[in-house]
Amino acid sequence: MQYSKSLKLNHIFRRLYRTQGHANHLLVMYARPNRMGVNRIGVTVSKKLGKAVVRNRVRRRLREVYRLSESRFLPGWDIVVVARSRAVNASFQDLRRAYLALAKKSGLLRGEEP
Repeated sequence: MQYSKSLKLNHIFRRLYRTQGHANHLLVMYARPNRMGVNRIGVTVSKKLGKAVVRNRVRRRLREVYRLSESRFLPGWDIVVVARSRAVNASFQDLRRAYLALAKKSGLLRGEEP
């Protein structure tokens, strides 16, 4: 992730969970502007989705979706993506479509309004 950092602090995750989120059948996305000029990305996968191997696989796939389309995102946002149970069995292309649809709905993509 060239223009982004990982989001690791619990209080920032909690602050984002209180914002207006956007959801579809695979993911939930919370976004809030920061004043840093870089994006901070966090991925949350619940223990309800499976054991550690399953959760880590979903987490890796979601990070890869962001990495491949990082240049399309506007800088200066804190973003948290929460995986839903259907994300475990979804194909990579389905995850990518769902991720970008939520980013568009949130107004995070370059040249596109929410």
